[in-house]
Amino acid sequence: MRTTTRSIPIALTIVLALSACGSSEDTAAGDEPTPAPTTASASAPASTAASPTGEPAAEVPPTLDFTARTIDGDTFTGASLAGKPTVFWFWAAWCPKCRGEADSVAAVQQENADRVNVVGVAGLGSGDDAMRRFAQDTGIEGFPQLADDAGEVWQRFEVVSQQYYVLLDSTGKIVHKGSLSQADLRERVAELT
Repeated sequence: MRTTTRSIPIALTIVLALSACGSSEDTAAGDEPTPAPTTASASAPASTAASPTGEPAAEVPPTLDFTARTIDGDTFTGASLAGKPTVFWFWAAWCPKCRGEADSVAAVQQENADRVNVVGVAGLGSGDDAMRRFAQDTGIEGFPQLADDAGEVWQRFEVVSQQYYVLLDSTGKIVHKGSLSQADLRERVAELT
């Protein structure tokens, strides 16, 4: 009986993750979840990122005060995103819906590269090799892709399923969390600029 009781939360998590991937319907504009607070304290003081010249560049909000590893093994700092709106796209290498959306995300990044940061965050047991293959196969290598199988960035933004977006304004405030259709993604990014 104890094994069955412990298995229920694990099974529920797996079902939720898979159902988010397999769904072909987009979230309606009125059905978006309310942005949840991040794990970083809103009252925590912002730090200052240094520019390449060593002078302070922009205040680093608590939401961007993190480091991660890219799919290529490099270190990535959230502070490098400070001062511009940011789109985090959470994906899994095994997710067919993520694969189908990759072209749209890459196009949004290319169209807005000078005004908006776009960062992919891979995880949910994707594995390093599969993450790199996914990026190569889908053409998303032109912008940062984080390897987050441990789920640290996912937890930071309280993300529980793939094909999910977290949008931050230029001050680092979360302005959207949830799924977006391709048209809604373009509209939301246009509103950020």
